[in-house]
Amino acid sequence: MSMQLTFALVNGLTVGMSIFLVAAGLTLVFGILRILNFAHGGFFMIGAYLTFSFLQVLGDGLAQFLLASLAAGVVVAGIGIVTDRIVLRRLKDLDEEYMLIGTFGLLMVCVGAVKLIWGLDYHSVSPPSEVSGILRFGNLIVSKYSLFIVAMGLVVFFALEFAIHRLWIGKIVQSLANDGWMTGLLGLNVPLLFTGVVIVAFALAGLAGGLLLPNQSLSPELGHAYTLNAFIAVIIGGLGNIRGALFASLILGITESMSSFIIPGMPGLAIYVVMIVLLFARPNGLFHRGVS
Repeated sequence: MSMQLTFALVNGLTVGMSIFLVAAGLTLVFGILRILNFAHGGFFMIGAYLTFSFLQVLGDGLAQFLLASLAAGVVVAGIGIVTDRIVLRRLKDLDEEYMLIGTFGLLMVCVGAVKLIWGLDYHSVSPPSEVSGILRFGNLIVSKYSLFIVAMGLVVFFALEFAIHRLWIGKIVQSLANDGWMTGLLGLNVPLLFTGVVIVAFALAGLAGGLLLPNQSLSPELGHAYTLNAFIAVIIGGLGNIRGALFASLILGITESMSSFIIPGMPGLAIYVVMIVLLFARPNGLFHRGVS
């Protein structure tokens, strides 16, 4: 029994880090632009499809997989520049309902583009040989790919933490999130800074799509797979807070894994119970809202 609980805990960490990889870009955009990007899952899906296409050319191997994922992040970041100029800038100062409608329309465009370019067929991709298979720790069996996902989630988290709290550009981003008008008075190019944040957020979505590609079937419905849990993590963690998104993602991942072990007949129920309890206890999220 204890071994099964340990396995469920390890699996929960993997699920939580998977959620965080998707939620990181989502919470970053909200922290700066105050836009809850409903289309984030669509760009995550495009990142996964791009990685799949790049791997057809690059071949197998961990280095090729990482390169394909990074390339997908770069391409999705480029799409983010266009999206920012055409859509997001127009939505930034509108009411929330217009944001949701506009970004939902973007999600439909992403799904339609995927169907036109890659078709309706399902695809599956195996993890690179270097991170496939299992590791044994006594009686505990752990997937190498699970450890890889946990490691990638930590890399993304610490990179964002370092950039936001240690680099001068991070201090500017925090000031932009707190008072964009005053940031503009200091002579900084606020629209350019907004675009820079969008580029990073979209790059994170594309990168997450690539890194999580072996974790699910590739289909036009992929955009919905992680989006709901990512939104829940962002809300519970405190809108716009990177640390909050990480802790909330881990809570959701462990909750989902443990509930599948304890109450297998009611999958997914525990996540909503935890969300309700946490929001009653901390209506503004686990951490302070805003980029931090």
